[in-house]
Amino acid sequence: MAKRVVPDAARRRRRPTRQGQVLTHELIVETALRMLREHGAAGLTARRLGLALGADASAIYRYFRGMDDLTLAIADELLAHALADWRPTGHWRTDLRALGLSVHAAYLAHPQAAVLTASRVTGRPHEVAVDETILAILRTAGFPDHDAVRIYHAFIDQSLAFAVLDAASLALPAATRQADEQVWQATYARLPASSHPHIAATAGHLVGRMNDSAYPTALDMLLDSARAQLADLRVRDGSGSPRG
Repeated sequence: MAKRVVPDAARRRRRPTRQGQVLTHELIVETALRMLREHGAAGLTARRLGLALGADASAIYRYFRGMDDLTLAIADELLAHALADWRPTGHWRTDLRALGLSVHAAYLAHPQAAVLTASRVTGRPHEVAVDETILAILRTAGFPDHDAVRIYHAFIDQSLAFAVLDAASLALPAATRQADEQVWQATYARLPASSHPHIAATAGHLVGRMNDSAYPTALDMLLDSARAQLADLRVRDGSGSPRG
């Protein structure tokens, strides 16, 4: 059975922890993010989090129903970081591109947390705010509702998919990641044209690109497709044709 969370007004600790801090929801999430960065998901337990905060592990449950509830709060915090670093311009494609890159960057800043949370749906304030923002941009640009939802779906799933893919690489031990990156130079760049003509022909490009994230390119492809669709809708509107 889930533990009962103490109401906001009653749950603030009356005296500082052994670290001299007063526990808050924000402090616990911030500390959990640091622990994930330093120790990975396996290192994030109520006991260890309590030790890091200088409090008993049971104090965590005054703020969260359990560790999964904390995980959802961490997921929402990453999206809060994304929104904080994003500034709209009023140009729909520019704004969506910047927001996508901001979401991606927020997750990559905390790769262990990204791997843990990117697949979760929280329904919490910052996640809802990101979703509302994306849909507002698309609907204001002139996309019909069914197209706005279709593009939103592809946009957010693409952003999170690349975030977790790239974060998983960053979360690897440094030596393992470096070994993976060297494969393009050590193996692919040396394959002979006689057996692998297409890899040999493009080897220089592969070495130059494959250790970087493909997310900006994939994002541009998605947004270019959406822009072409919107242009087509406007042409058909101008000719009196229905808007699809």
